[in-house]
Order: sequence, then structure tokens, then C-alpha cells
Amino acid sequence: MRGETLRTILRWLISAFYLAAGIVHLRSPEAFLPIVPDWVPLPRAAVIATGLWEIAGAAAFFVPGLRRAAGIAMAVYAVCVYPANIKHAFESIRVAGLSTSWLYHAPRLALQPVIVWWALFAGGLVDWPFRRRV
Repeated sequence: MRGETLRTILRWLISAFYLAAGIVHLRSPEAFLPIVPDWVPLPRAAVIATGLWEIAGAAAFFVPGLRRAAGIAMAVYAVCVYPANIKHAFESIRVAGLSTSWLYHAPRLALQPVIVWWALFAGGLVDWPFRRRV
């Protein structure tokens, strides 16, 4: 598979993932409140903001002039929500539809850097597998 074809497929996949996640964050913000770290101010507003960020990022991947910004924004987003993923895992917090098992959490935590790379790749900022684009 050629590089740009792979990039396009992965762009569609990450956009679908972020669009779906954003919709869930907006429809059911209460479900995510338990995993918001205690130091985050205005937790409900933060959950809603993350949902809006996910939807905007998903859409921006398809605007050629915004694609690179979307890649950076969604990579930064993936780093910023990592503390919530850690809290979710280490405090065994129940979230509807998600497991409290380490069979879910260990891969989820380990794959977060892949999601960061994926956003950068989809945004055209890096090439396969890790080279910077020239």
C-alpha cells in the first residue's frame, strides 16, 4: 500500500474515532466525570470541551489548510487526556461500556504514544514509521 493511501485510510479512521468519542462526550458528559483528575477545574466543562475538541479535530483533518494543525492539536489532546486514562486505570473507576480490567487498561495506556504518532501521521507531519516530513 502506498504511503499516501495509508495516510488517507488512517486519517479517516482517526477522524471516525474522534468524531464518535466527541459525540459520546457531549451526549453523556456525566459518564466521564469520575475519571477527570481532581486537579482539573470545572470537570463537566472540561469533558464538554474535550468532546468539542475531538469533533473539531476530526473535521479539521479533512480541510487541507488545517490538516497539519489538526495533527498537532489531536496529538496534544492525546497527551492532555492521558492523566484521565491513568486515573481510570489505577483507581478502577467504572465507566459505562468500558472494562475495569487491566486487559483493557494496560494496552490502552501503552498505545497512547501510538495515538499521538497516528495524529501526527494523519496530519502529514511525520512519515512512516517515524521520519519527519520534508
